[in-house]
Amino acid sequence: MLKRNAHELVAAAKAEIKECSLEEAKMLVATGSVLLLDVREPEEYHAGHLSRAVNVPRGLLEFRLSGDATLGDTSRAILLYCKTSGRAALAAKVMQDMGFGQVVSMAGGFDAWVAAGLPIEKPQALGFD
Repeated sequence: MLKRNAHELVAAAKAEIKECSLEEAKMLVATGSVLLLDVREPEEYHAGHLSRAVNVPRGLLEFRLSGDATLGDTSRAILLYCKTSGRAALAAKVMQDMGFGQVVSMAGGFDAWVAAGLPIEKPQALGFD
């Protein structure tokens, strides 16, 4: 059996999915009609995320998509992102395999979004006043 490392798996996934540029992602986000899925871990999400993004960690993706009716619409336009785009590419490939037809992964991920100076949300820290 052929053994592949994580980088090879990501490259294989990227060859089979749609990946959009940061500019295309900005336009999709601006429409307000795309579901934004942040596939990073909860602590990454809570440190900052795109506005209106739903956090579904990559390790739980298949289960959440199968068990949550609000996420299960296979015809809905979905933009995926993670830190740099590896997990999002793997997630997009799995979602395609599950029948989702309009899934796009954001090239460069959250790091590219932040580096471009684009807006993010950071939850307010709880005060003990």
